[in-house]
Amino acid sequence: MPADHATSPLSPSPPQGIIRQHGRAALRLLLAVLVPLLLFADLAEDIFRHGGFAWDQSLLDWYAARRTPGLTQAARVLAVVAGAGGLPLLTLLFAWALRRRGDVHAAFLVLAVAGATLLNVLAKLVFHRPRPDELLAVLSEPGFSFPSGHAMVNAAFGLALALAFRRSRAGWPLAAFGVLWALLVGVSRNYLGVHYPSDVLAGFLASTAWVFGLYLTMGRRWPALRRPPV
Repeated sequence: MPADHATSPLSPSPPQGIIRQHGRAALRLLLAVLVPLLLFADLAEDIFRHGGFAWDQSLLDWYAARRTPGLTQAARVLAVVAGAGGLPLLTLLFAWALRRRGDVHAAFLVLAVAGATLLNVLAKLVFHRPRPDELLAVLSEPGFSFPSGHAMVNAAFGLALALAFRRSRAGWPLAAFGVLWALLVGVSRNYLGVHYPSDVLAGFLASTAWVFGLYLTMGRRWPALRRPPV
């Protein structure tokens, strides 16, 4: 028998091979899931200890000073479309289009939005942060403020689309649409004065961790998720 068993299929992989094999996955987990979670936790801790940030109110005042009838009407419409009455229908429409191609991306999109919705409800019950002063708000909305539900759920929707179509030459406009949609909804919540900027930032961070974690988990079970939809 040969003395060198390095090429034997039963031999354990050398450390370098293990690092190369799992290093990228560990890096993705760190940057896309753990870092956003740590930033979210740090943000929540500061809000609990100090009640908020000076720049929260400063940015709300900046938006309030720049309101126009046209922008306000557009933000109101976006609040409806991106809210409980519109986003579920939009999600199901995209999921239906993906499912017609037998794609696991449909399940990923639905789970991303549904999971973010549930996590947001639980987070609001935990943090109990009051909304900004209603005298400066365009709308009067019930419930707690942290994290922003609109920002969090629509970020999950946008990120799921971006991850699904990011490698598709034909579908890259949908990936760009997903990211821009999430940012536009988040900005509109501050413009309307119904959420502090830190609420929106927290929603973005929480959704980033959730959607990327879901993507990495489902991608291991269904490799087709890592390929763009047909």
